[in-house]
Amino acid sequence: MENKKTALVTGANKGIGLATSRLLAEKGYQVWMGVRSLERGQHAYQELKANNFDAHLIQMDIADDASVTKAAAVLDREAGKLDVLINNAGFAANLSLSPSAESINAIREQYETNTFGPIRVTQQLLPLLKRSERASIIMVSSIVGSLTLSRDENTIYGQVNYAGYSSSKTALNALMLAYSKELKPFGIPVIAIEPGHIKTDLNSNTGTATPESAAELIVKYALYADITSSGLFFGPDGELPW
Repeated sequence: MENKKTALVTGANKGIGLATSRLLAEKGYQVWMGVRSLERGQHAYQELKANNFDAHLIQMDIADDASVTKAAAVLDREAGKLDVLINNAGFAANLSLSPSAESINAIREQYETNTFGPIRVTQQLLPLLKRSERASIIMVSSIVGSLTLSRDENTIYGQVNYAGYSSSKTALNALMLAYSKELKPFGIPVIAIEPGHIKTDLNSNTGTATPESAAELIVKYALYADITSSGLFFGPDGELPW
């Protein structure tokens, strides 16, 4: 088993996931780029390999039990351990619909990716994380998952009203807290991150900040946060309310 630090980033084929993969690789990590489609992930993978980074492409559909189980087996065999897990992959359906107009299927699909996906990945990879001398888990969440800010109509977050997406991120925050309590005795911090209003496909590229700025924030907490930061929710300006 190599002593090199290893990281897995889900949703690594574009946007925040790709930027985070690149930054971790720049810092000397062996980066496993989790992608739902190997074909779609090739361009991102080749971009990192062209810079001689230690990058590996791995098929991982976080909404599919068998896919995650298979990917975990590959990581166990090829990497042997995991130092950093970035649960980044996310999905938003039609954000223009009112809560009562959003279909059950659309809400369920968002939960499958945004909430159940990180559960699958974290549970399957936990044995590898426990083999690390200093592991960390990041849940890429959203500020619209904050109930406090969502009920404050004086903020922009209190003026938007997403049923499936927002509630799936609220649930993700609660799961992050549950994992943080379980893993504290093992010295593994689990942290939720609101990356900022990032220009990505998820918001039709209407964001005002770059994926690179999101990557800087995510990697900062993944690499340098100690156990006292575990169970907390952070954004670009510091800790966020529940």
